[in-house]
Amino acid sequence: MTEIFSPDFVTTPYWWDRTPRPGLGGTPLPPAVDVAVVGSGYTGLCAALELARGGRSTVVLDAEDAGWGCSSRNGGQISTSIKPGYDVLARRHGRETAFNIVKEGQNALAWIGDFVVREGIDCDFQVPGRFHAAHSARHYERLASAIAWQPKGLEVPAHAVPRAEQRRELGTDAYHGGVVYERHACLDPGRFHQGLLSRVLAAGASVIPRCPVSGIERDDNGHLLSTPQGKLRARAVVVATNGYTGPLTPWLRRRVIPIGSYMIATEPLPKAVMDRVMPTDRIVSDTRKVVYYYRPSPDRSRILFGGRVTSGETDLRRSGALLRRDLVRLFPELAAVLVSHSWMGLVAYTFDTLAHVGCRDGIHYAMGYCGSGVSMAGYLGTRIGQQVLGRPEGRTAFDGVGFPTRPLYSGRPWFLPASVAFYRWRDALGF
Repeated sequence: MTEIFSPDFVTTPYWWDRTPRPGLGGTPLPPAVDVAVVGSGYTGLCAALELARGGRSTVVLDAEDAGWGCSSRNGGQISTSIKPGYDVLARRHGRETAFNIVKEGQNALAWIGDFVVREGIDCDFQVPGRFHAAHSARHYERLASAIAWQPKGLEVPAHAVPRAEQRRELGTDAYHGGVVYERHACLDPGRFHQGLLSRVLAAGASVIPRCPVSGIERDDNGHLLSTPQGKLRARAVVVATNGYTGPLTPWLRRRVIPIGSYMIATEPLPKAVMDRVMPTDRIVSDTRKVVYYYRPSPDRSRILFGGRVTSGETDLRRSGALLRRDLVRLFPELAAVLVSHSWMGLVAYTFDTLAHVGCRDGIHYAMGYCGSGVSMAGYLGTRIGQQVLGRPEGRTAFDGVGFPTRPLYSGRPWFLPASVAFYRWRDALGF
């Protein structure tokens, strides 16, 4: 077989080349804190930042290095994060709640831009817009109609790009046009996480990596957490584990579906090739149920390409080969391109494709971003921190929305291979 991996190929995220996982260590486990946060991704760190700055003694615990999970493994693409449309949400929850939920997605997008500027985080944040490509003619018509008839009060800047004009967005004829959402953004997720971590530490919170929590017991004095370093008493607990939610919290585990999201980075490409294939800095997604998402690297030297590659989980060389195949199918000009990085992370889907926040048995949580969590995770982490502090600005449109599960589901998505295979079949037929 023709070699498709570069001589320096690695199975770690492209972002880690520039920002390796932080070497935190040596912080002892305190005997007691006001708040213990489980999970050191965007959700957990934003909650911790709010809490520490609010005067609460706070410790963040993680089973791995800080930010080891999907917070440093995603593509850095930022949208409004709400998958169901207004009409679907209105049928489920009523018009007022639907309006407020969609608005929260817009709030989250605005929040991350404001947050990066306010905190001075150097993470290659840009607002290039997103080209959402239609994989069939009928999907283009749906996209164009949707932006022409946006619900009053929820309008966003967007414009349709017919197939005849598509090459000003992408150097491919594989799509049937698409829509540009002008305010969608991107960043370097590794650098964003590092900047967030440094601000959490500066605020006085402790972050203890490689310290998994194996149990949480509740009593009249709060919670007692069990770890390899000993017991920790906390008045309040925030669980921010998203796609890595496990046996520690069975009720939450039954409500999130961990799904592997795979990515590759190409080797550096000639500038002329990049300018033909990706003539803008826009992030890209498409209308397939088994979606592709991709973008130029921040320095425009490579293409970062991601998606769901198989109906089950697979090893990173195989996923890298499959993603490269799909990249070349979209862009035949890249037939000789080599892959320098292949990696994956776990995202958390939910049965209603909405994020959820709440408090159960005294444990606060925010999770279930359905693959669009770069802004929503930090936004809801901040809101959860405010809720623990008892502040009214912590209220969200997700409060009180039921967090559904399914019979026989215990956290292992046995149905996923069949579901992915079905949606691939539908995608192939253009539905």
